[in-house]
Amino acid sequence: MSRLFAAALTVALAAALAVGAALGVVALLEATPDQPNTPLITYEQTGQGS
Repeated sequence: MSRLFAAALTVALAAALAVGAALGVVALLEATPDQPNTPLITYEQTGQGS
């Protein structure tokens, strides 16, 4: 019975560690600021108007 208890405790600990790691990764991704969506190259259009 003690081997079964140790196995169940190991599984529960591994699951808790996986959930904690996932929440930590999500928190880190949300903490990074969004990058501005500015184009690297802009083209001026001349002679396209009236």
